[in-house]
Amino acid sequence: MESIKEIFKIGRGPSSSHTMGPVRAAKIYRGRHPEAKSFRVTLYGSLALTGKGHLTDVSVVNELQPATTEIIWKKNETKPFHPNALEFEVTDPGSPSDKWLVYSIGGGKIVDDRNKNRKSELIYRQKNMQDVLNYYKNTGKTLWELVFETEGEKIKEHLANVWDVMQKAIENGLKHEGLLPGGLKLQRKAAAYYARSVGLKDYAKTTSRIFAYALAVAEENASGGKVVTAPTCGSAGILPAVLKISQEHFKIADDKIIRALATAGLVGNIVKFNASISGAEVGCQGEVGTACAMAAAAATQLGGGTPAQIEYAAEMGLEHHLGLTCDPVNGLVQIPCIERNVHAAARAFDAARYSILSDGNHFISFDVVTKVMKQTGKDLPSLYKETSLGGLAAFGDKNKSKS
Repeated sequence: MESIKEIFKIGRGPSSSHTMGPVRAAKIYRGRHPEAKSFRVTLYGSLALTGKGHLTDVSVVNELQPATTEIIWKKNETKPFHPNALEFEVTDPGSPSDKWLVYSIGGGKIVDDRNKNRKSELIYRQKNMQDVLNYYKNTGKTLWELVFETEGEKIKEHLANVWDVMQKAIENGLKHEGLLPGGLKLQRKAAAYYARSVGLKDYAKTTSRIFAYALAVAEENASGGKVVTAPTCGSAGILPAVLKISQEHFKIADDKIIRALATAGLVGNIVKFNASISGAEVGCQGEVGTACAMAAAAATQLGGGTPAQIEYAAEMGLEHHLGLTCDPVNGLVQIPCIERNVHAAARAFDAARYSILSDGNHFISFDVVTKVMKQTGKDLPSLYKETSLGGLAAFGDKNKSKS
């Protein structure tokens, strides 16, 4: 498996695959042609179908400035390697041909035809959760210790920065109010939910705060604000909300949050290595489902859970999102994405408490659920994988046509 830095990337929303990835590609291509005055960028498949709502075109054009950029939308053409593909070319008169086809494969990561089959730098000897549990059995060291042992002291600095950005995203989301961009006329709700939570007590207050924190980050993401992929932008609100409420609930210091982030990153890494975190590839189960598993694992660790209980919580977080479709209305990371962040955060916190009450023994392992998620993603029609052609997205289009 790769470094967990590939799970936790910092950037602007609303989408890691449709915004962060294309922006990274545009920056690289611009660096190749610093003197170019005009470009053409062709979007294929899922990028073309939902790129408008995900601000793909706006983000790419901004990154290539001051050059002028023509965007071509090929909604009915999908490249074989991955549904998120885009091609860059310089269109200055007399300029040599330098077409570059690149794929945004999820979590902000990009590959091209030269390196699409090249193996990433694998720094972990462990390949799945069972390997991680065996590591604990053989050494007595838990998940976060494996991360620090493998990645060294620098990973702590990265995770500290990640936590800082996550907290600021919550803070900004609670502060900002008004309409979200995109035309759905959705009002931000985080500030109101937080205000209403103040007068509540016990479980109701805790749950309402989880809602408010997840809303805050998800709304910041939908507005193009600065967030952390965890493991994607579309699921960025789940882990920060659970970490924030856990810190308040257990009254713990930031160093324990850093360890919990390490554990969450390792869980996300396992899913990414063995299945996928790309909504365009496996549906929202790969995004929200993985994020719920990561958050459940982190909360279980913060609550004093054993590695077996951590694995159980992560398994529940992923299992109970199996088959979840990715069908954003109007291609925006808003409906149903924002509410999914909220409810997955609450589910993660509940999964942690459930697993801590158990002895950690259960029937279905995390590795089995990961394999099932991958197969389920393959079986899902493309209508339900970030194309906005089916499910809630199609229903939303019908409603819009009636109004």
